[in-house]
Amino acid sequence: MSARILVVDDVDVNVKLLEAKLASEYFNVLAANDGERALRIAQEERPDLILLDVMMPRMDGFEVCRRLKADARTADIPVVMVTALTEAADRVRGLEAGADDFLSKPVNDTALFARVRSLVRLRRMMEEWRHREEVYDQFNALFDKEAPAEDRGPARILLWEENNFSGARIAELLAPVASEVIRPMSAEELIHNCDHSIELVILSLAGKLDALRLVSQLRAQEQSRLVPILLIADPSELPRLAKGLDLGATDYLVRPLDRNELIARTRTSIRRKRVQDRLQENYQKSLSLALTDGLTGLYNRRYLSAHLESLLPSVADGAKGPGLLMFDLDFFKHVNDTHGHAAGDAVLREVAARVARNVRAFDLVARYGGEEFVVVLPETPLPVAVVVAERLRAVVAEKPIVVGEGAEIGVSISVGVAVTRDATETAASLMRRADEALYAAKAHGRNCVMTFPADAAVANGAAA
Repeated sequence: MSARILVVDDVDVNVKLLEAKLASEYFNVLAANDGERALRIAQEERPDLILLDVMMPRMDGFEVCRRLKADARTADIPVVMVTALTEAADRVRGLEAGADDFLSKPVNDTALFARVRSLVRLRRMMEEWRHREEVYDQFNALFDKEAPAEDRGPARILLWEENNFSGARIAELLAPVASEVIRPMSAEELIHNCDHSIELVILSLAGKLDALRLVSQLRAQEQSRLVPILLIADPSELPRLAKGLDLGATDYLVRPLDRNELIARTRTSIRRKRVQDRLQENYQKSLSLALTDGLTGLYNRRYLSAHLESLLPSVADGAKGPGLLMFDLDFFKHVNDTHGHAAGDAVLREVAARVARNVRAFDLVARYGGEEFVVVLPETPLPVAVVVAERLRAVVAEKPIVVGEGAEIGVSISVGVAVTRDATETAASLMRRADEALYAAKAHGRNCVMTFPADAAVANGAAA
């Protein structure tokens, strides 16, 4: 996962060290040596994450963080403070200023890369929800959007701690922010209880149960996929913490626990979850404005056009252009003629469901019309788009679709792939090129993937 990281430190050696580490993992690095310059770069460049030194002259990291979070243009950018300060009070001060995490100097590479990847994933997800809300705003305002719900009061929290004394102590510390702390007796009970009313899960890595497997299971369940997960670990368990963040945990604490830091991190996680919930609620309401296809539940052509147009300007800012997959069902007329339109509708619904289950959360799947569909892959180069297209083609063709009274219909799709690198290209132009690639796939024998010829030539030239 590539991302743009802003490194802020008044010591050039520290900047170069972090820059070298991040570049080795293929991150793009921006640099600033004081707070004022950091604020300007953050406003102009909108990096994916900021690594911010605390001890700087004129304006320290705490003040820089406060200003970043107070500015609507930069408030959503995750901030990790990098500091030699080790007191819990300093971490709490940073969290209260809006920081998402702390890294201690000298920076441990495992902790650095795990935290960066975790926060970048979180930012991308939040950006996508905000982006969908903005697209909705372009269409209509028939209802009053849900007001910010960051201050709804205490939250329901799930806590896994095998040591009864430690668990009781943590639950006691959480009293100011928790309406209820639920302590399940088994992993199965925890997963069962993690419904949409839970706003935070706290997992201790200590004990016989593999807490990292719990993280993986929670992320695999629809009802718990987006709930924040806070890990608690001993200082010796840093590699396991890093693995936990890679699996989808959102934050962590290292023992011995400080009450104020526990409460600060809990509040931050709950506040972020409520912002996310609000964005989702507004998005769900927007579906009633005829932006989805009634048969398949996918986005419709109207929403697709607006979404694609809103993505293209980012190419001018240096982002990879979106990849576009256009596909239709092979010989679909024969399905309707042989089995009837009700069976044809069932086939369209199942194909839509299979495709939607096999793309990323921030990709967009739309029904373009009839048996034709489009998948938009933000910031996706051609080789990756082709891999996704092949996966979708295989998923659709791998097993027949059951319709009516148990009848089975074998279905395949032809896929055209196009990408853009041109900041001036329009959505209509990109769609036309994907359509030409789709036509080539059908001419090539169907049930295959073809790319727009010019895209393939550029890609092959670059590879050479």
